[in-house]
Amino acid sequence: MRRGAGRAESPPARAVNYDEALDHLDSLINYEVLPRAGSVEGLSLEPITSLMQSLGDPQEAYPVIHVTGTNGKGSTIRLVERMLTSMGLRVGTYTSPHLHQVNERIRVGAEAIGDDAFGESIGDVVLAASAHELGQLTWFETVTAAALLHFSNEAVDVAVVEVGMLGRYDATNVVSAQIAVVTNVGLDHTSGEGDWRRSIAEEKAGIIGPESVLVLGESDPDLAGVFAAEGAVRTVLRDTDFALVEDQLAVGGRAITIRTPRTELEQVFIRLHGSHQGDNAALAVTVVEEFFDAPLPEDVVVEALDTIEVPGRLEIVHRSPLVLIDAAHNVPGAAALASAAAHDFGEGHRRYLVIGMQDGRDPVAVCKALDVAGYELVVACTAPTARGVEAAVLRDAAIEAGAVAEAVADVETAFDHVLGQVDADDMVVVAGSITVVGAVRALADDL
Repeated sequence: MRRGAGRAESPPARAVNYDEALDHLDSLINYEVLPRAGSVEGLSLEPITSLMQSLGDPQEAYPVIHVTGTNGKGSTIRLVERMLTSMGLRVGTYTSPHLHQVNERIRVGAEAIGDDAFGESIGDVVLAASAHELGQLTWFETVTAAALLHFSNEAVDVAVVEVGMLGRYDATNVVSAQIAVVTNVGLDHTSGEGDWRRSIAEEKAGIIGPESVLVLGESDPDLAGVFAAEGAVRTVLRDTDFALVEDQLAVGGRAITIRTPRTELEQVFIRLHGSHQGDNAALAVTVVEEFFDAPLPEDVVVEALDTIEVPGRLEIVHRSPLVLIDAAHNVPGAAALASAAAHDFGEGHRRYLVIGMQDGRDPVAVCKALDVAGYELVVACTAPTARGVEAAVLRDAAIEAGAVAEAVADVETAFDHVLGQVDADDMVVVAGSITVVGAVRALADDL
């Protein structure tokens, strides 16, 4: 159930260049593209563990901050990366998915890995797997191993690693977390049946090791026992040990007051949109303080919050008309986007929505969370991936949720269709699958 064959293709028997690395990855099973069963039954860390051993366990060469959660991971990680870098550390960062090209997933010093280094790392992973007869790895296992190897080769001081899915059996869980971070527990990657919150929490809690400090952003008391059972060295809990004290709308972002176990920062500006970003900031500052076991200089936090950029998350990519993109693909993310679109950008806009989704989520529930009924027009498109929900299906879901909606098959045509109807003072929101958001982000450069 866990393993599967991609296209019949032998792995390279030598070092590879960038294009050859991409060709090899295309031959592997990629669960970001292909649907997979929602059960964790039969999953195992044995393949990635054996692979890393064959590479000399490079992931043990540096401390790791390991981050999981339903939403908020990307923003939290960018903030953590920024603050660690400002403190003088050489930081490796591994995130997923990517907006435009796979290199974005692997960063050192906030710069994406170069093509040559990417090809070299993928080649080293493939050669090690072949030499030790480890069998065919998945796409994500291969890229994860390449990232962890690259960080060792680059002698990073710390790696910030994002879980791909859930946690316990995710390939990234081959690391041993010095700081384990759980942003929250929400409805995603599940059927929503039974006690789904506890089931998701149990899988996310799997990144906690016996030597980990847990920074827990999920404050539901009913789930506290799930995380406590993993035996972290210490748990730092939202709303008990750290909190967002105050959050106000400001020009270009938010003015927030946050409290951590070591300090309180009053009325600092964060250059991100959405009230949820204050929660992410409080979490991120706490994480970095726990890593250093000391309070951070205030100027480090202020500079990080003032200069932070999170591509594809409530990102303005054009003005007149205002074009806002956000990879809101589940109910909590959609609700956060709906709140920001309604309150953070002033009143008087006519609002239009372009949306495309991948399967595995309830389209009607996501459309309701997006408040699609508040848009002049919703244009549904088919996300450019094998898992893309058909535009007509998504259109019908939007109509069921109260919208005036149309279906246009591809992303570019859907975006152009909306642009042909808006005025300079209108707002266009693009949401859903990161493949849709990435495509519009590229198109916006030519507006």
